[in-house]
Amino acid sequence: MKSVVIFSGGMDSATALYRECEDRWTADGASGVLALSFDYGQRHRKELEFASALCKSIGIEHAVVDLRSLASLLPGNALTGDVPVPHGHYAAPTMIKTVVPNRNAIMLSVAFAVAAANGATRVVTGVHAGDHAIYPDCRPEFVETFALMESLSLSGVAMVELVTPFVRVTKTDIVREGHRLGVPWASTWSCYEGGELHCGQCGTCVERREAFRDAGVVDPTEYAV
Repeated sequence: MKSVVIFSGGMDSATALYRECEDRWTADGASGVLALSFDYGQRHRKELEFASALCKSIGIEHAVVDLRSLASLLPGNALTGDVPVPHGHYAAPTMIKTVVPNRNAIMLSVAFAVAAANGATRVVTGVHAGDHAIYPDCRPEFVETFALMESLSLSGVAMVELVTPFVRVTKTDIVREGHRLGVPWASTWSCYEGGELHCGQCGTCVERREAFRDAGVVDPTEYAV
């Protein structure tokens, strides 16, 4: 194993996965890349079905970490609690309700443990600049500090790099990069509602639509609204 890529099944992580695999494709998939997903009891756990199917279609090793027992301990948000998913623009006053405390920090800690135990030298995550205002563990200062923490935590055990290719770029930039890489957008899931179709109204759906529009890339997503 060379890399562990945190893969939710969404646009950002799919593009990060394809980017990491770009120089490692073989006839049987991407050599040495593990896509790591997390089931934390999220309302939109449908994203895991998309993650699994996409990995299977391109021959990438995929694993799901079961953290469902955390859901009951993390109330008060729209992803693991009973709070309604906010609709409308991806703005801090409403989308703060979708913050799951320490979500990225937890996932990254597990990913680093998996990487160190399996001889991988890279952990990749698709956090991007559009999330900075709302999600504290998507910001550059968090990434830099977390990387330092892991270098101390694994000192003398393993050397694992934290790779965040999109931490300073927008969702629109990600769509352009994913388009270049051939990411199958229809095989990704963004909607926090987790219904049969993308709802078209929640913050992640609005952001998805705007990113395709601004990038000048056709959006293949079928929205309920």
